[in-house]
Amino acid sequence: MVFSSLNFIFIFLPVFLIFYGFIPQLFPIKGFDPPKLQYKNFVLLLGSMVFYAFGLTEHPALYISLFILTILFNFIIGNFIGHFRQSAKLWLILGIVFNFWWLIFFKYTGFIFTNLNHIGFSLTVKDLIAPLGISFVTFQNVSYLVDVYRKETEPEESFINYGVYISMFPQLSNGPIVRYKDVAEDLVNERRHTPSKIENGLKTFTIGLGYKVILADQIGLLWRDINGIGFKSISTGLAWLGIIAYSFQLYFDFCGYSLMAMGLGELFGFKIPENFRHPYAATSMSDFWRRWHITLGSWFREYIYIPLGGNRQGSGKTVRNFLIVWLFTGIWHGASWNFVFWGLALFGLIMLERFYIGDFLKEHRIAAHLYMALVIPLTWLLFAVTDMKQIGIYIMRLIPFVKASGIVHEGDCAEKWAVYWKYFIGCFVFCTPIPEKIYKKIKNSPVTPVILLAVFWFSVYIMYKRGGNVDPFLYDRF
Repeated sequence: MVFSSLNFIFIFLPVFLIFYGFIPQLFPIKGFDPPKLQYKNFVLLLGSMVFYAFGLTEHPALYISLFILTILFNFIIGNFIGHFRQSAKLWLILGIVFNFWWLIFFKYTGFIFTNLNHIGFSLTVKDLIAPLGISFVTFQNVSYLVDVYRKETEPEESFINYGVYISMFPQLSNGPIVRYKDVAEDLVNERRHTPSKIENGLKTFTIGLGYKVILADQIGLLWRDINGIGFKSISTGLAWLGIIAYSFQLYFDFCGYSLMAMGLGELFGFKIPENFRHPYAATSMSDFWRRWHITLGSWFREYIYIPLGGNRQGSGKTVRNFLIVWLFTGIWHGASWNFVFWGLALFGLIMLERFYIGDFLKEHRIAAHLYMALVIPLTWLLFAVTDMKQIGIYIMRLIPFVKASGIVHEGDCAEKWAVYWKYFIGCFVFCTPIPEKIYKKIKNSPVTPVILLAVFWFSVYIMYKRGGNVDPFLYDRF
């Protein structure tokens, strides 16, 4: 089930909110009077399992059972780590191995077997359907176990509470990656749903919905068109237009999801962390990754980069630690060589900035923005296209003086611009900090609900016009 669907907005979410917030107060059941918080956590866990089931295309009973087993296992291991300190390290290792085993099995087995076959093995390669949000779930489970081991948080004593932390549907499939200690108090304290919190949650959700439906889905049609045409048949102008369109689509798609998750979290009484901070306004790739997918960067910093020594052991080991982090970042996003090369490209750019051009970029902001306007689309090309041969063809199309094979319609760029120009302008404006600054000033004015209602109903209209065909979030595959 996708947040940007009529079924979620008009069926699942209203029904869930009725059970979550109103049933115990409006229709008390004789003999059934649990504490409000306990009831809410149980309903949220049950609702998240229903949401999870709707996201499964095959064998729902098997995958739900595995999901519950994973939650139970980590809940038990976390308590073992917290209560049996003499053997805590062994329990931690067992928990990490268990979590990453399932991630590797579902997400990387086919990739590993295929590459082993290239060097002489004869292994049967099967396409396994990865459980919904397995990468995000794995990282949350591991962060919890490590934090308990470090004594940064106490082990959760309630299975229902831990289940809510892992499965809470606003952030289940696409993050943000939430650390247990960030929501621990919300899990055990009475969550008050004040009118201001509800209003703010709905506003944030609506902004995210507009980002996804009005901007990301619409400009994404250009990238879909280009894939349909074939990279050999596009002009240099259209090649640049296409990769810029994909860059905007990816940002507004993922940022839109994160905002919807934050809005839903506030409706339910949780504070889900910010995941984006205007990354396309960055002046270096290092700056970009402090603004993009913030919770993922924080996870790698806290659980890989710093434990490896960070930048405290000299330049050589610092470079090594960065290399490891960016290789893991690439591989985390997908089981394909393009993601490996994408991670290596990011590592190379960050090292270039760190040792050579970083001071220049800090002193010359216009040059820094031009530099980022070039490298951001080029790195996203490695992210968007999984076939290395097709990446090579696209790169040749990006270079105007390279004559590659294929019949090109030279007027294709102007034709596509005539259709999509308004979405490019909208994306360009809303990826800057300016709209957010304006929104903060008028957030509580009477005009803001009117504007957001217009955004909401226009998004609903677009979804209705699609006739039930839902555009999934790009990060669903991770």
